[in-house]
Amino acid sequence: MKTRNYYFDNAKFILIFFVVFGHFLTSFIEDNETIYTIYKVIYTFHMPAFILVSGFFTKGFYQKGYVQKITKKLIFPYLIFQIIYSVFYYFLYDQSEITLNPFNPQWSLWFLISLFCWNLMLLFFAKYKAVISITVSLAIGLLAGYADWVSNYLSLSRTLVFFPFFLLGYYLKKEYIYSLFKIRFRLLALAVFVIVFTGFYFYPDISYKWLLGSNSYEELGATSVAAIFKRLGFYLLSVLMVVSVMGFIPRKQYFFTNLGKNTLYIYLLHGFFVKVFRESQIQNYFKNPEHFILLAAISLLLTLLLSDKVTISFTQPLIELKLSQLKLLKARVVSMIKFYRKKFQSR
Repeated sequence: MKTRNYYFDNAKFILIFFVVFGHFLTSFIEDNETIYTIYKVIYTFHMPAFILVSGFFTKGFYQKGYVQKITKKLIFPYLIFQIIYSVFYYFLYDQSEITLNPFNPQWSLWFLISLFCWNLMLLFFAKYKAVISITVSLAIGLLAGYADWVSNYLSLSRTLVFFPFFLLGYYLKKEYIYSLFKIRFRLLALAVFVIVFTGFYFYPDISYKWLLGSNSYEELGATSVAAIFKRLGFYLLSVLMVVSVMGFIPRKQYFFTNLGKNTLYIYLLHGFFVKVFRESQIQNYFKNPEHFILLAAISLLLTLLLSDKVTISFTQPLIELKLSQLKLLKARVVSMIKFYRKKFQSR
């Protein structure tokens, strides 16, 4: 029997926590330099690493029915949540009408479209050696910034900009990851974190938008040839940070390990809580720096709750188009009712 690799489940859970925490921090980046710095540090690695891990697990894409499989897994939930978020925004922002546009991803839903496209692009890029494929994808990502039409439409900008990380994950071997667990490397990785944090803190004018992958060079205020080198610098920075983070991911099983299998649920559902938080008065309480540890704890609690079996039972029909968990929950509830009824009648 094949033993499940706890490392990657741990990695997915930890990375999705940083995604949730990073989205909560967005409300405060203009109020506090330290928070703005932490925010940018998180954004250097959380999505690039998450995308890399997704690429690592992309196997069997040449098998018959693979496109249909990923369409069901990614596009159907995308369309469903496009509608749900549109209705949600209608009430949350008191809009005059419900706007439905399947070609313009609502907020975090861009990842589903991009992940679908990356899988399709892999059918072509995987035919070539890693060096060639990654180099070409990197060139595309660098040049895409000059095209203003490469935008949020069908998540095209992020798809092209982040594709090199997906390819890196696809070509990544476990042996490379295991070599990161040495004490010497971890000390070096810790130094990288300190240097990057210090750099962002003392040079706050470095815009976080370079890390989002969703803006053209013109929108970023850099239309010269130098823009390519700036984005290339951010590519290198993200790779360095991703490698550093991966060296600290634990390999043993913990209470959260199995929850790493449920990151899609967390990703799709946490947005409702974040959006309500941003529109509420509650966020005013967290403007004091000493309260951000509490915000991190809330992010962790939300991550745990959204990956819980009960949450999955009720949301699985929307996300995986399945009823198995809901049926299992119903069976357990019925069994529990029968047990206590029998116990009560025996008295």
